[in-house]
Parts: sequence; C-alpha cells; structure tokens
Amino acid sequence: MEENEKSENIVHRRNVQRFFSGGDFSGSEDNLATEEDQGEDNSKRKLTLMEEVFLLGLKDKEGYTSFWNGSLCFGLRGCILVELGIRGRIKLEEEGVKKKSLLRRKVLITSSTPTGECLLDEALKHIRETQPPENVGSWITYLSGDSWNLLKRRYHMRHLRERIAKGLVEKGVLSTEKMNFFIFDVTTHPVLDSDAKLQLVKKVQEALLSRWNSDLSRMDKRQLSLLLLSQVSEVLENTFDSLNNDDFVNASKRVTDLANLDLVNEAAKDNSLDIMWAVIDYLSR
Repeated sequence: MEENEKSENIVHRRNVQRFFSGGDFSGSEDNLATEEDQGEDNSKRKLTLMEEVFLLGLKDKEGYTSFWNGSLCFGLRGCILVELGIRGRIKLEEEGVKKKSLLRRKVLITSSTPTGECLLDEALKHIRETQPPENVGSWITYLSGDSWNLLKRRYHMRHLRERIAKGLVEKGVLSTEKMNFFIFDVTTHPVLDSDAKLQLVKKVQEALLSRWNSDLSRMDKRQLSLLLLSQVSEVLENTFDSLNNDDFVNASKRVTDLANLDLVNEAAKDNSLDIMWAVIDYLSR
C-alpha cells in the first residue's frame, strides 16, 4: 500500500453482486446475495473463500502470514477457482465415455457475468479468453506464477496476499501499519475487527463439531470448501487454540478424516461440486 495512503481514508465500495450467500450451490446465479444496506456493519459483510483462508493464516497483531507456509500461496489460487465454481461461473467438463480423472478434465466457463470482486473477475477473464481450455492443475500453476511456459506468465496474479489484505482493509476487517524489519519498512495489516475474525474461527469450529456430517455430500458446499481449502493451505489448525480437550480431539480426528478422503468417490456423489474436489486433489499431491 502506498506510504501516503491512510487507512481512515479507505472508501468502502458498494456492489450489489459483491458478496456471496453461504447456501448450497444449485447452478443458478440467483444464489448471489445482494448488499441491501450500504451502511451495513463491516464485520457482517460476507468474505470470499480466499479472504477467509487468508484471514485464518494471518497473525492478528503482527498483520502478516507465516513466512514458512508455502502451501498458502497455492491454496489461495485454489480458493479463487472454487469460489468461481460455487458462484456458477465455471465448472469441469463432463467425464465422458473414457471417464476422465478429475485432474484431466478441463475448466469451462458457464457464465461470464462479473462477480464484483476484482480478483475473481481477473481470473474469470483469463479462463474465458484461453482456448483450448486448461485443467485445474494448470490454472493453479499459471495463477501462482509457477509455470515455465513464458506465454502463460501473463496469468500470474502477483502480490496476491497484499491485494487480498487491501480488500479486507476496504471491508473494515484489517488495518494498515508500517513495521520496521531491520533496515527497511514493511506494510502490515493487523486485525482491526476482532469480532469478524472470531466469527470466522467459530464458523470453522462449528463446521468441524456441531455441524459436522460424516456424509460430506450433505454439508453446505461453501462450508465444506472452507474446511478443505484451509486444510490444504495449512491454516485450519489455527482455529483450535480456544477448544477444550474433548473438542480438540474430535476436531483433530475429523481433520485427519478430511486428509484421508477418497476424493474420486466424493466427487462422484450426487450434487457434488466437481471443481472443488479437483482443486483439493491437486493441492493435496
């Protein structure tokens, strides 16, 4: 963020298609929620999956994510694809007669309607303009800048964590500060709205405990996506600190269950979100 930019001068943008309602996805854009009250409390505003996963990995007071967590880089790109899938913008091609595996199936556009979130719309534009279509693994590689193909370097979403943090500043969740690291200053984003972070942690804990269903196909797709993406991004266990001993044991067991899922079997279930399982399959390897 520029040095002369003050956090109190941030303008909170209003977009009627910006925030996603957390219900099950049915393939219709009518599932998108609208922000009806411009003066709505920022802590109650809906966050995208990438913002939630980033927030779970953020050190509250320090305002930055772990330097040692390399999984978060790829996990955030996976969040973008899953969110676009939940919002009905993209899907995987059909298995076909040859029963293509999840990672061989191509990502197809189902709607080019902008989401109102600049990062999601940037990725959607890249996917729409790319012919022939690419698979999930290729897109995560391109968006993370990990590809050796120089022609695909333009797909690299640079400074993604900083851009996500700026979005959370605009939503009133984070603040902006300067921290001195030895001989240079670094922009950090400590948590401003602690209630928003607590509500997110509580939501994850409830998904693992009181709202848990051993038949994952019966769980809310967005809630399940948050659990899976947090796990592969190595930030899920950051929500365990406030649990009592029994809940900690139960939550840990269910995280282990998530890590040992038969992804092909889960993707084959009715009403499954194929692109979510493809993303988790790729990021788990």
